Amino acid sequence: MNLREIFEKRKSIRKFTGEPIKEDQIKLIMEAAQIAPSASNKQPYKFIVIKNDEFKKVLRKKAVPQRFIEKAAVIFVALGNKKEADYFYKVDIGIVVQHMALQAAELGLGSCWMGAIKRDELRELLKVPKDWEVVAILPVGVPGQDPPARARKSLDELFVNDSFQ
Repeated sequence: MNLREIFEKRKSIRKFTGEPIKEDQIKLIMEAAQIAPSASNKQPYKFIVIKNDEFKKVLRKKAVPQRFIEKAAVIFVALGNKKEADYFYKVDIGIVVQHMALQAAELGLGSCWMGAIKRDELRELLKVPKDWEVVAILPVGVPGQDPPARARKSLDELFVNDSFQ
């Protein structure tokens, strides 16, 4: 599969089969995060890896209202440290999570970048230190759906030449 095919294969999957995935697949996703670029190479992020099914249910009930996360094989909780990279920590997390999502797609797995989460509840539940911020979660698993590609804006709507107007 070439890179363009991986881009097109990656979709937001909101239904997982509940089947486990191999540890070497999880490791490949983690390694994709490890090699992602970051501003000044500060790597101001850390991930909490959740595999325990009972804990996924607790997580869903207390902090993530979307039920489908319970059937994900693994959930990565992305944390950022503003002190380490100020403005760029969220940009860096966007890059690293995209690396992870693309690696998952290349492995035939589904994922869904999620920001509609209860950050304070997650902080407490996961015992996140005060210097770290819960930014997003990425559930990953065997897809239980293959949604159609969503409409995209045209290139003319996205790009302008030389100045905004």
